Amino acid sequence: MKRNSSTRSLVILGLMTAILIVFSFTPIGTIPIGPLSITLNIIPVAIAAAALGPAGGAAMGAVFGLLSFLQCLGIGIPSGMGATLFSINPFLAFVQRFVPRLLDGFLVGLIFRGCEKTIGYKPAGFITGFFSAFLNTLFFMSALILLFGNTEYVQGLMGGKNVIAFVCAFVGVNAVFEMIVSTIVTGGVVLALYKAKLLPIAKKA
Repeated sequence: MKRNSSTRSLVILGLMTAILIVFSFTPIGTIPIGPLSITLNIIPVAIAAAALGPAGGAAMGAVFGLLSFLQCLGIGIPSGMGATLFSINPFLAFVQRFVPRLLDGFLVGLIFRGCEKTIGYKPAGFITGFFSAFLNTLFFMSALILLFGNTEYVQGLMGGKNVIAFVCAFVGVNAVFEMIVSTIVTGGVVLALYKAKLLPIAKKA
């Protein structure tokens, strides 16, 4: 049983990693809008978190964060903001790109496990998809303000707005689109995995 479980975990991790790489190196997973991009990369992170728990979510979040940082270097789909932040401070640019995605994957793994045990796996998948996108945006923008808020670049983007107004204006459409898509796709995939009996159904608390 443990061997089958380990094999299943490796297969899911490998598949989600492959999808993340395709999303990061082709236009399929990124829709550029101004200095930001609508990304679908949070979906494989959410699916891994639901299927494998916090550890699996953190692993996929780490892969997402690393690929996101590589975009700052022009590897994959280039990121204008990432390139600018890298030119200001390469280390902080790495932290800003990597840590939020790692935390996102870990936390949504916890969210799925908690929801699965209390309200069942069917709504848990959709909730996990929503929070994967929501937390990704929250952590990404929080890290941007915390690490680069005093730079001329970010101050120029803010244009005199307060932090809340800036964040809402800057990522409003992007965040809403990502949350909707992530909620629907993640929930649908998680349901499919359970129906295919690839994931065990946990008993409600």
